[in-house]
Parts: sequence; C-alpha cells; structure tokens
Amino acid sequence: MNPNEIDESTNNSRNPSFDSVLEARMSRRALMKGSFGLAAGSFFGSAIAACSSSDDNKSLKLDFSAVAKGRADTVVVPAGYTATVLFRLGDPIAAGVAEYLNNGTDAAASYAQRAGDHHDGMHYFGQGSSGGYDANSSGRGLLVMNHEAITPAFLHPLGQTIVAGKRTVADEVVKEFHVHGVSVIEVAKNGGAVTYSRNSTYNRRVTTLTDMTLSGPAAGTAFMVTRYSPAGTATRGTVNNCANGYTPWGTYITCEENWAGYFRRTTATDNAQRSARELASFARYGVAGAGRELWATATATDPNDTSFARWNAEKLGASANGSDDFRNVANTYGWNVEIDPFAPTSTPRKRTAMGRFGHEGAWPGPVSSGKPLVFYMGDDSRNEYIYKYVSTANWDPADATRGMVAGDKYLNDGKLYVAKFNADGTGTWVELRFGANGITGGNAAYAFESQADVLVNTRLAADAAGATKMDRPEWAAVNPANGEVYFTLTNNAASQRPIAATDAANPRFYNDARTDGTAQRGNPNGHIIRFAEGNNDAAATTFRWDVFLFGARSTADAANINVSGLTAANDFSSPDGLWFDRNGLLWIQTDDGAYTDVTNCMLLAAVPGKVGDGGPKTINNTDGAATKAVPTFVGAPLGDEKLRRFLVGPVDCEITGLAQTPDRKALFVNIQHPGEGTPVANIGNPSAWLSHWPEGGSARPRSATIVITKTDGGTVGGDES
Repeated sequence: MNPNEIDESTNNSRNPSFDSVLEARMSRRALMKGSFGLAAGSFFGSAIAACSSSDDNKSLKLDFSAVAKGRADTVVVPAGYTATVLFRLGDPIAAGVAEYLNNGTDAAASYAQRAGDHHDGMHYFGQGSSGGYDANSSGRGLLVMNHEAITPAFLHPLGQTIVAGKRTVADEVVKEFHVHGVSVIEVAKNGGAVTYSRNSTYNRRVTTLTDMTLSGPAAGTAFMVTRYSPAGTATRGTVNNCANGYTPWGTYITCEENWAGYFRRTTATDNAQRSARELASFARYGVAGAGRELWATATATDPNDTSFARWNAEKLGASANGSDDFRNVANTYGWNVEIDPFAPTSTPRKRTAMGRFGHEGAWPGPVSSGKPLVFYMGDDSRNEYIYKYVSTANWDPADATRGMVAGDKYLNDGKLYVAKFNADGTGTWVELRFGANGITGGNAAYAFESQADVLVNTRLAADAAGATKMDRPEWAAVNPANGEVYFTLTNNAASQRPIAATDAANPRFYNDARTDGTAQRGNPNGHIIRFAEGNNDAAATTFRWDVFLFGARSTADAANINVSGLTAANDFSSPDGLWFDRNGLLWIQTDDGAYTDVTNCMLLAAVPGKVGDGGPKTINNTDGAATKAVPTFVGAPLGDEKLRRFLVGPVDCEITGLAQTPDRKALFVNIQHPGEGTPVANIGNPSAWLSHWPEGGSARPRSATIVITKTDGGTVGGDES
C-alpha cells in the first residue's frame, strides 16, 4: 500500500451511522411483519421477482485453476496463461528518446516523452482503419493509463534531495512533474503478441504541466481565479490520477484523487488571512501542511516561471480576488478530466459539473438512446461518499464521433447526487443542489452561496444532504448483463469507524490479527457493495442494495468475519480495482496492507450474480467489552466455482488498472510501485531492496503494464459454459 496515500477521514459531519434509522425502521417493520428476517425476506423476494432476467450470468464459467497465495517477487498467473511486460516506467514514447537507464540519472526533460510512474487506471480504445475510434477493434488501439504518484527512492539516484525542509535540486522536481499524469500509447497485435509503437503520432503524455481548460458551472467563477488564469477559466496540469472512466464518444476520463496533499499551506500564517468559509473548505479537503513532495519549496531560475510557486496555496498577493497569487489554486484540482486520445494536440478539460472531491473514477452506466448518461463515482477516503452524475441532455448516438464537443454537451450540464443507504436494503440518491436538501446559506457547517459553490465544495454539500459515510469507496463497475453497480469499499480502521458506528452497509468490526499477532481492528479487509437502480433506470433516485463480498482470511470466523465463505482459493483483503469484461465477468484487484503477511496483492475473477440472490444476515461485532449486532443483507456465497484468484503480483506492489481488447483475448493489468516500501537509506544496497521486478537481478523496480494472454489464443478468464 502506498505509504503516502492520504485516506484518513476529514469528514466530521454528524450524519447518522444508521443506528437511529435502523431502530426506527426495525420497530415499524417488526410490527408490520413480525420479525426483521421476515420483513427482509419479503422485500428481497419481491425484488428478485421484479428483476428476474435470462441475463443473470448463470452461464458464465471460470476456465482456470486458482493461483495460490504467495510472496514471490514475480507475477504469477494460472497454467495456460502468459503475462508479458508491455510498458514500464521510463519507456520511450517518441522517436529519438534514449533507452531508460533506470538508475535515477535520466534527464528530467526526457520524461515528457517517457512512461510515467505508478501506472493505475486505464482503458483500451479500439482504432478503425482510418485511425479513429472503433469500439470493436481488437487488432489496433490506443491504451490510455493514469500515473498516480512516484516512488522517490528509485526515481532519483539517491532519493529526493531535501535540505532544511526544501527541495534544492529543481530538476528532480521537474522530473516528478512529468512522471505524474497520463500516458496515451498506440498498441497492436502482431502474431498474437501485443506491442506498443514507440513513435506513433498518437502517443502523448499529459502531466502536471499540461494546460487545462476549466469547463462547466464552476469555470470562470471567483473560486477559480489564479495568477495563471485571472479569468478563472484555465489551470495547469493534473495530479494523483488514480482510477478512470471513459465516454460513449471515445474519450478518456482521468480522475484526481489525493490531490489536496500536494499543496503547501502554512496554517500558522495563512489561516488569519482567510475567511471562515475558506477555512471550512480547506479543513474538509485537507489542504494544509508542507506539501506532499515539497514542490512549492523549489526555486525557479526564471522569475516568471511559476511552475513551483503554483503549488503554494497561501494568500501571498495584495489583490482582492487572488489574481496575483495561487491562493485559489487548490480549487482547480479535485475534478474529472476529459482527454481525447484521438486528438493528440487537444486541450484536456476539467468537468466541474461532476463535482470536486477525491475522485476515484467515473464509470458510465448503461447507455440508451433518448435517455440521460449516468456516471458513478467514489470519493476515496475513509468515511466518504458514493456519487452519481446524470446528464441533462439525453443520449444521441450521432454524438458517438464528436469527441470533446460531445463532452461539452453531456458533461457540462447535469445533476449531481450522493447516496444514502437505508437499513432496510433500499437507498436514495439525494440531489446536491443549491437551495435544496439542507444545502443553503443557512447551513451551520458551511454557508453555501451558489451552485458553483456546491460543486467546488461537494463534500460539504454531501454532508449537509445527510449522505451515508462508507468504508473508503473506491472503484465501481457496472454489470453489462443487468446494469447493476458494484463498488469496492477498501477498508476502514477502528479510529475512523468504531464499533458503535458500524451500520447495515458497513457492518463489520473485528480484529484481523496478522501472523505475528499484530492487531488490525476495524474493517481492515473491506467489502464490495452492489445496488440495482429503481425500475432498472440508471437515472432513478432510488435503489436496492446488498453486500456482494466480504474480504477476509479463509481461516477467520465464518459467522461474523469470513461472511462470504472464502477459501484458500479465493480469500482476499482490501478490494480496490473493479472491472467487468464484455461478457459479464467481474475482475477484482487488491491494494492491501492487511493480508501482506501471507500474500502479495492479487487479481481475482468472479461470476457476479445479482442483487437479492442472498438474504438477510446479522453480524455480531465485538471489541473488548463492547458488542453490537448489525443486521445487513449479503449476496449468495460464490464458492470456488464462481470466485478464484487469477494473479498474484510481486513484492510490495498494488494490482490496479484493467483493460481488455474487445475480443477478450488480451487483458491489460497494471503493477504499481513494486518494492515501494524500501527505505531510502537502503538505496545504495540493491540486496536490501524489497523488489527488483520486472527486470530482476539487481535492477531497480519499476511500475509497469503487463498484458495477459491465453497460450491457446482463447479468451481470458472464462466464457459461457
């Protein structure tokens, strides 16, 4: 797990944890139905009848033997499959760029045309014979991926140069600017093998230095005014790009997750110069401190170069609106960013209508002509929320070839909702609209002034609307068979969700003791929740939910911890990445620090079932003398036949990012930050490094994209039986 990851909660709202909701609903339902179990059974019985369909994934079958858990410094896949390294940190993406030395000495400027670090979310866009977007092309395409962060120890010769709390080597910082962001590369199948073209005209890097257009309701408002753009219509760069999304018109959405920590703001001096509203916003998003990589402390030789200074979010200028400094710069981050991979010179656009928070992704719901487009989004921090965006415009298939023009139509105007999970297995989407649902100028925690204010301060609006705090919502995936939506809730800690705060949608509290006896209290293994929209309409304002899978050790208590009945063939912890292939097979990736005493992070494949295929379940939580029984709803056990471990990665890595060619014969997976936990003090001693993947020997480890194929040329993972 990334040690620099900022997932501690800044949510101090007093939104109910379900206890009061549960007690009220339980007493009423008990009177009506005689017991909780009977009431819940009746609810799910009717739900199953209403949603029964021939497309329920029953025909899917996994075609591989489960990979065993392990801690080897390699990628392990099932027999009959091959994993090949495709694209590593530093690999060239333009003609004339030298091979990567991988010793920290490659020139900073060269990284503008090299693969970035910490490969993360990605998508494959098929290319037709004319070079444009073809959703069904498998022979040739553009692979677009995020580069979330860096491993400084291996990026520079001896790690970062920091003297008295300041970055003293400007070129190191410039290198770091370049390796964050996004890569676009052209890939093709050649005799069954997948390769990338180093000199394709489509190849591109989008980094922290790339010009960006601000679009949507918050663009051009006072919130966005900076020295870089006094009009508040532009910003520079994107950072901490974790998960992703894509659109029906063939563009890529990269999502800014833990962006807040990169900005420097010295509260001891800056707080006195800021308004109460600004301070509430900074606190809710975590904009405070020295800055994650200390970028603002580097000194530029050119006084007109603000590439370092713009990471300082303090009020330093004399202007009333911030046009002479970067006091508002943090407001220009935390957005979904649309990129057109088929137009290499186009300017990316930050879509403010979709809200500002720790965006984990933007996954499209079912697309139907004449209906709005829907995107599901998670806010990746403990006790944060699940959101969805519904476009005002209805989908017109003629827009499928219009690129960013279509983005302007569908992503600049829409309704933003946040989820409330009710204790009876239902849920509500609450609109985040100025003047409604508690989002007013009279709100005690934050006095809203406009809809632009709501979008810039989405977390505060969701607090006011009474959204349900979740156990760190990360990736989502939409089942192509029935439109149901799955979300990974990666984990939570006792300090963030004590036993008293467990609820129906986040029901477990336990101690997952490591093999050395170290306690891990809370919900360290996480779970996957899923929901079905009302009337099978993605734009509905109600839904039904259950918990699809609970992460756990196979040896854990089956009644209250290993609730999903996991075995040695499929037990896992901390689900993170999530993705459905075209055939409805669900892929689950882990970003784990809890189960790493037994195994490295992994990729599993699952046959998903549907909401309501299980039933009610009461989980009895214990924390010393404290106990709490939590009624919830769980999916049907999958067993080894419907859930298996497909891949185990190298040491100290995260398995993340999934994409596949439309023919399902090539699966792309990202291996992020192998060996990241290696202390900087050990950088001079290769034998002390935690990983040497992918090159082995004494090489520095590198994040990389791998491509997995079946040796007989068949489809990857499973198919209809």
